[in-house]
Amino acid sequence: MASTHDAIIIGAGVIGCSIAFHLAKKGYRTLNVDGLPAAGYGSTSSSCAVIRVYYSTLDATAMAYQSFHDWRVFRDYLGAPAAEDLATFIQTGTLVMKTPANGMLAAVASHMAVLGIPHEDWDGEKIRAALPGYCLDSFAPARPLSDETFGEPNGGRIPGGIYIPAGGYVDDPQLAARNFKTAAERHGARFVFGKKAIRITASDNRITGAVLEDGTVLSAPIVVNAAGPHSGKVNALVEGEIGLRIGTRPLRQEVVQVQPPPGLGYGRTGLIVSDSDISCYIKPGSGGHLMIGSENPACDPAEEVDPDAFSRDMSDRAVTYACRYGQRLPDLKIPPHPVGVADVYDASDDWLPIYDRSAVDGFYLAIGTSGNQFKNAPIAGRLIAKLVEHCEAGHDHDRQPMQLPLRHIGHVLDTGGFSRLREPTKASSFSVLG
Repeated sequence: MASTHDAIIIGAGVIGCSIAFHLAKKGYRTLNVDGLPAAGYGSTSSSCAVIRVYYSTLDATAMAYQSFHDWRVFRDYLGAPAAEDLATFIQTGTLVMKTPANGMLAAVASHMAVLGIPHEDWDGEKIRAALPGYCLDSFAPARPLSDETFGEPNGGRIPGGIYIPAGGYVDDPQLAARNFKTAAERHGARFVFGKKAIRITASDNRITGAVLEDGTVLSAPIVVNAAGPHSGKVNALVEGEIGLRIGTRPLRQEVVQVQPPPGLGYGRTGLIVSDSDISCYIKPGSGGHLMIGSENPACDPAEEVDPDAFSRDMSDRAVTYACRYGQRLPDLKIPPHPVGVADVYDASDDWLPIYDRSAVDGFYLAIGTSGNQFKNAPIAGRLIAKLVEHCEAGHDHDRQPMQLPLRHIGHVLDTGGFSRLREPTKASSFSVLG
């Protein structure tokens, strides 16, 4: 059985569905192929779905700020009817602590000034007013629980932070992926679930299609790898050398769920906090709980796994993250048996995404996206759709990277910063923060 399309997209997470939406809007006959049973069923469903606008580079910050504006008007952005059930963006604001590890946020503040992102400097008094009971002692560097000095202040203090109103989270990340899928289908996109691609075919260094595990042969001159943690396995299916200089790895991550102390006054609209002194990020859950994840310090070594065979059980790592946040909140009750989410991130070597063509004509990459790119799904889909159009028209993107205007914020995105050919970005945090 053979089927012909203009573009095949491997993966139907939030990024893959956004790509389908933007390509289908341009008139491409698209088909998303995913081995899982539904859109957003994989790592998207485990995302904390944080929407924030602070990154280590100017273009990554611009991309996030553009996407913030898109999430605010998600229904209009998708062209969804009033009766359609959509994921909700809950704007809480974000607070990023100033620490030596992040250069006291000098680069972050500089990016925000260039892009006109509203932000406020908060001193310790203002932080404690917003977060009652907070301890602002410094505990850096982050340590494992086995370290006998764990929990001992180092004699320093957190001097303050930057509060950014443009931040929050999406309450249902899997629903958001389904919303993109439905919007794509309104423009003629098709989706196949429960089937994996086993080959991506090419002839004379040009993509010709894909073969599915049931024998279905799909003909298309374009294939986009948006397979999340399976992106490395999908790259290996291509008949030809795709020419990656920067790599990606599937990394197991845990996010622990705890109940906040009553005095914190924390609910579903509580602040999102990034605290590199204790190497944790914290976000409110829609049920009033807190979700705590690691910012990947040296004491939390990367755990590379097979995305088809890994444990979803919570481990001592989760307890460690909760205890590290307990340094900030002495009244925080640490659960003896942690609950939360364990899943796999598709992380690049510098934790910034690869949005690019490849050395095989017609094979495109939207990879290295897990952990910090959910927020950028709206603009990532548009970027890849424009990149496909740009390269298929004969432009040499490798020599002269495509420039993408960001309409809401008046910035032109140099997409070369997301190239597969880049050296690891020195300005990166080399963590989930990007």
